Amino acid sequence: MTQAHQAHRSGPAEGHGVSRRLGVPEFLRTGTVFDEVTRARAAELVGRYPQSRSALLPLLHLVQSVEGFVSQDGIDFCAGTLGLTAAEVSAVATFYTMYKRQPCGEHLVSVCTNTLCAVLGGDAIHRTLSDHLGVADNGTAGVPGAPGSVTLESAECLAACDHGPVLQVDYEFYDRQSPDSALDLVTALQRGERPAPTRGAPLTDFRTAELEIAGFPVDPVTAVAGPSASVETLRGNELAERTGQSAPPMPDHHEIPPLPEKK
Repeated sequence: MTQAHQAHRSGPAEGHGVSRRLGVPEFLRTGTVFDEVTRARAAELVGRYPQSRSALLPLLHLVQSVEGFVSQDGIDFCAGTLGLTAAEVSAVATFYTMYKRQPCGEHLVSVCTNTLCAVLGGDAIHRTLSDHLGVADNGTAGVPGAPGSVTLESAECLAACDHGPVLQVDYEFYDRQSPDSALDLVTALQRGERPAPTRGAPLTDFRTAELEIAGFPVDPVTAVAGPSASVETLRGNELAERTGQSAPPMPDHHEIPPLPEKK
């Protein structure tokens, strides 16, 4: 019987008791595919929440930062850490598209193919990149995780319609793309280059991005210093200033009408 299975059988109460007594669950202190640093980070994540199971989402991102996807070992690791069953963890890992069940490349390229971006050229961008890489959607060109490897996926709305068509590399934005510019970008990634995103932090790689999403920023000072606004972002503010428009002031406390009395 594996340690993960033993952890499942112990149940949440026993697993949580161990965590309270020793600071680190027994499962985290034994040999797994994850190193001591990852186990310590997992224990830190658990300690951030009143209920340990609330740490599952960031814990899955932590697993991806190590493996480049969520493997069965990763499922067992999360289950043993949180006192959950593998089925409970799998239900979450298979629901959210940000958790990958197949190994990703060094970079994850997400092309928005939702309505507006698709009309503006998102479908053509995805088709061009698919032909160039020789992979279908969710396929990886090159050895997963190795330098220059790229995983291609179509994405639902990336919430950047005023910059469309857009794509993301490791969740950083590249705005106003065309098939040619996207092809240039991916070709640069394959050569080992990391072109600067239009907005956001400097490009790293998929696993580093996952570590930061899990809650462990690598270089927050540099990341925050990256550009965050664009002409489109500020256009509403500029128009309001030019025309003298402003939001109505919040009413003072005494101006707020009282709630009606209950009958």
